[in-house]
Amino acid sequence: MRQKVVKNWLIRFIKGVFIALGFILPGVSGGVLAAILGLYERMLNFLAHFRQNFKHDFRFFLPVGLGGIVGIILLSSPLEYLLTHYKAMVLWGFAGAIVGTLPTMFKDSGRDGRKKSDWLWLIGTAIGSGLFLYNMTHLFGQLPVNFFSWMLAGGLIALGVIVPGLSPSNLLLYLGLFNPMLNGFKRADLGVFIPIAIGGILTMAFFSKIMSFLYQRFFSKVSHFILGIVVASTVLIVLPPIADYSGFDFLAIIISIVLFILGIVLGKWMSNLENKYK
Repeated sequence: MRQKVVKNWLIRFIKGVFIALGFILPGVSGGVLAAILGLYERMLNFLAHFRQNFKHDFRFFLPVGLGGIVGIILLSSPLEYLLTHYKAMVLWGFAGAIVGTLPTMFKDSGRDGRKKSDWLWLIGTAIGSGLFLYNMTHLFGQLPVNFFSWMLAGGLIALGVIVPGLSPSNLLLYLGLFNPMLNGFKRADLGVFIPIAIGGILTMAFFSKIMSFLYQRFFSKVSHFILGIVVASTVLIVLPPIADYSGFDFLAIIISIVLFILGIVLGKWMSNLENKYK
């Protein structure tokens, strides 16, 4: 009996390590990975009904959370290296992964039919959020890296878990928080981990119920709103100043195209897995 308990604990720990990919890889959604690994419905129920069976659910998800922390620390260093030395090429791979998920997101958003107002939500959100993000630095200045910006990062990461298909890392890239976050994760810096955890927990605690309500009442509009943000942020991460094309040569262009295509294949594969394991 004890051996079975330990085995189940280790399995959930390993699942947590994989879900960590959704926290730090642009184009990968923690919610999608949780669905693939069979944890999403129970996790969402736990978050939406926090007080029910708290001790039992907490014990169940504790190894998942610990695995996520270990996965973040292990994966942050190689990802930071790639973004430091091959940023533009890597971003094209990430963009491809997001593009690969878009057909499934678009199909899911129209499951109840698609009205003219839904198209307006999609196009309006894509244009509006794109213009806002692109001009955000000019409007508000550079986003400072401090306790509250890390809480914002935690909130965005939590949204990527609550909303399958939404990858918050591309937003963090554009906000200038992604590389400092990876550096903090690599050093296991509690000054980064703690506010991100607080922001994530608060977002999950409050937004899970709100998201459940919005999906029930306004599923189509909310889905098209999210899709518009995903489209805009994906385009922006491959444009300057996020992607640096200085010294880009013909080989770099070919590698970027290959990584973009491979990313599309990966994103499509993940979307198909999500539909299978929902």
